[in-house]
Amino acid sequence: MHIGGLLKYSLIDYPPHISCVIFTAGCNFRCPYCHNPELAVTGPDTRHLSRNHIMDFLASRQKYLDGAVISGGEPSLHPELAGFCADLKSMGFLVKLDTNGSRPEVIQDLVKNSLVDYLAMDIKTDPELYNQYIAVQADATALRSSIQIIIESGLAHEFRTTCVHPLTTRETVKSMAKLVAGADLHAFQHVQNKNVLDPSFFNDQGRVSSDAEMDEFQTLMAGYVKKAIIR
Repeated sequence: MHIGGLLKYSLIDYPPHISCVIFTAGCNFRCPYCHNPELAVTGPDTRHLSRNHIMDFLASRQKYLDGAVISGGEPSLHPELAGFCADLKSMGFLVKLDTNGSRPEVIQDLVKNSLVDYLAMDIKTDPELYNQYIAVQADATALRSSIQIIIESGLAHEFRTTCVHPLTTRETVKSMAKLVAGADLHAFQHVQNKNVLDPSFFNDQGRVSSDAEMDEFQTLMAGYVKKAIIR
């Protein structure tokens, strides 16, 4: 498994737990506002941390960390993910997975085998619009399947949307709200427009959702999920 980064200590990625964050390299999406471009698109300069290095670090932190977050990039692209989660669980760590939802079969396998404790999926926009804005051949049916698997998993979970135009609008939020109905949490996130995958995306004015728009999105979503927040 290509591990491209490690955040040794975090209080915000898996609250209320103290966790580390393990970043896998490589992603099948090309979100222009991605704030981990060095992980989304790999190359000869992409950092590569060995699995042994990560396991040695975790062994030294068993008394101090509650859990580990596996993020990316997109972790579900890596065939070794299930085995890696199993190793983390065997060490007594809670495991949180951050995913784009493109591979529902991987999520289902992790749930079935009790290899994760928390699931977080990014929903970029209405699944039917991914191919228009994310610039990849995304499978809308797979995205919807992942949403249902997560909601029906019985595990703690959340969905997240980074608010940028034209991906996030009142109409796309309405569509997303229907898909995630009954979910534990939906978080609307402020966008970062520095060190992103495609800086030119922000050359056009009005890309960033206003505070008033985000408040409206939160209010709309609150009618469908147990809790809707702005981060």
